[in-house]
Amino acid sequence: EGMFNYLRKRFASHIRERSRRRARLVSKDGRCNIEFGNVEQSRFVFLIDIWTTILDLRWRYKMTIFISAFLGSWFLFGLLWYVVAYIHKDLPEFNPSINHTPCVDNINGLTSAFLFSLETQVTIGYGFRCVTEQCATAIFLLICQSILGVIINSFMCGAILAKISRSKNRAKTITFSKNAVISKRGGKLCLLIRVANLRKSLLIGSHIYGKLLKTTITPEGETIILDQVNIEFVVDAGNENLFFISPLTIYHIIDETSPFFHMAAETILQQDFELVVFLDGTVEATSATCQVRTSYIPEEVLWGYRFAPIVSKTKEGKYRVDFQNFSKTVAVETPHCAFCLYNEKEAKAKEKKGYDNPGFVMSEVSETSDTKM
Repeated sequence: EGMFNYLRKRFASHIRERSRRRARLVSKDGRCNIEFGNVEQSRFVFLIDIWTTILDLRWRYKMTIFISAFLGSWFLFGLLWYVVAYIHKDLPEFNPSINHTPCVDNINGLTSAFLFSLETQVTIGYGFRCVTEQCATAIFLLICQSILGVIINSFMCGAILAKISRSKNRAKTITFSKNAVISKRGGKLCLLIRVANLRKSLLIGSHIYGKLLKTTITPEGETIILDQVNIEFVVDAGNENLFFISPLTIYHIIDETSPFFHMAAETILQQDFELVVFLDGTVEATSATCQVRTSYIPEEVLWGYRFAPIVSKTKEGKYRVDFQNFSKTVAVETPHCAFCLYNEKEAKAKEKKGYDNPGFVMSEVSETSDTKM
């Protein structure tokens, strides 16, 4: 019975957790969770930009197309070579005479025609089978297959090379902290995120910014889903041209213009938003631009915490980054809302200055003696 109660509680907890799970537009690894429905345009429009379509395909589909393109072209031209041999009566079943000159030497059937097609397109050229000058049809077919083979080779090899060298793979070596934290920094309440470059090669001209996605209702009563609000992130040296050699802690100042200004530690979990963070930069090795994305939902924003230090100096004089503490947080004393922090500062400032009460009037009273001697 105890085991049954334990399993029942675990199942109920799992159900509650799934009901609280929020939909994300951007996953933690940067993939966009969006689906297009009832698109009026035909799917054939993607064939117009076939290069981008091929590049966007996954590797398993790309390799399937790669293999199918070569096998299909070899088999198609193999049939054509067989047809040429059949029409010219070069096959053994027609019992050609000794003085008969075939269009293609040593084509005895469909299999040998397929092998000749393969040798022609990939330019192997074993020398056993070859085209003769007997018929112009075979010469024309040879030219067509050679040209088409060069086109297929160029396109497919170029697509694979472009797929391998895409900056999307470089973006996988940029990582963000699992959680965002809110605490005081420089006397101001800030939202902080840690980001690290896992390679020693730099990202040139890096720029960090964010978008807060939430549902808003306009004064006219219109409901806007996924309304985007700009979130400015900075580091101590600014958010342009970052020296991205070691992990950086970027922060957003929560002031009167920030959408986090009216949130508090007690109410942030009841909010419905998604914070998407972007990092744009140029890869130093290839000069290609790349973008890294991640997102944070309210459950991943920890109020009253800061990140643990991860950079230290060894005895040899080298700087060491301990990624074991990359997403580790430490609880710190933090105001439970930005409004309270700025009101507290304003009250302390007024206490130091000392303001006069204009309603207070001081009057002098003359002292008179009513005592008669």
